[in-house]
Amino acid sequence: MTSPVTLDRRDGPHGEVVLRRRAEHFEIIANGTFLMDTSDGRSERLLVDAALAALPEESRSGASVLVGGLGVGFSLAHAAADPRWGRIVVAEREDAIIDWHREGPLSAVSGSALADPRTVILHTDLVTHLRTSPDTYDALCLDIDNGPDWTVTEDNESLYSAEGLAACAARLNPGGVLAVWSAQPSADFEDSLRNAGFSGVRTEEVPVARGVPDVVHLGIRPR
Repeated sequence: MTSPVTLDRRDGPHGEVVLRRRAEHFEIIANGTFLMDTSDGRSERLLVDAALAALPEESRSGASVLVGGLGVGFSLAHAAADPRWGRIVVAEREDAIIDWHREGPLSAVSGSALADPRTVILHTDLVTHLRTSPDTYDALCLDIDNGPDWTVTEDNESLYSAEGLAACAARLNPGGVLAVWSAQPSADFEDSLRNAGFSGVRTEEVPVARGVPDVVHLGIRPR
C-alpha cells in the first residue's frame, strides 16, 4: 500500500485535522481517526439519494437539504448534480476543511457544487446549528462521525441522544427525512429514532467485498 503524504495539518478548537494524499486519493483524519477518503463515495451518494427517495413524491422537486458536514465533498457534489434539490446548505465547523475545498486539492471534487447558486456553506458546528437555527429543511443528511456509536469528538455524542434527535426533528418540515451515515449498523440507534418519534425507520447498506458494510439510517418526521 502506498504511504500517505501529509498535505496540511491544522490544530483547531475541536482538535487536529489532517489532509493526506495516498496515491491519487485524498484522506481526512480528525484527532487521529480516519474519517473518509476519495477512493469510493458510494455511501456518501447513498446518503443523499436515500433521503430524497424517502420524501413524498410531491415534495422531491425543489426540496431543501442540510448536509453536515462537508467532508471530502461527495455528498455536496452529488446533491448539486441533481436538479431536484432546490436549496443545498452545508454545515462545516472546521476552517481547514472549508479551505481545502475552496482553495485546496478538494476543489476538484466540489468546485462546481460550490459555484452552484443553490449551495450555501455555513461555517458552524452542526449540533449547535440544529439546536439554535430557526431554519427548516426537507432532508437532513448527516455525516460528521463514523456513526452514532463512534463519534469523532465527545461533544458530537449529544447529536444521537433523545435531545439531539428532537433538535433534528425540529429542523425538519413535516414529512421530512433524517438520514445518518454510519460505518456500521446500529440497532440501538434505530430504537433511538423510533423512541424520538420518527416513523419509517430503516437502514440501507452499501455492499462491500468483505467486512461490515457502511449504512445509512433513515427516519421520517411524521406529518
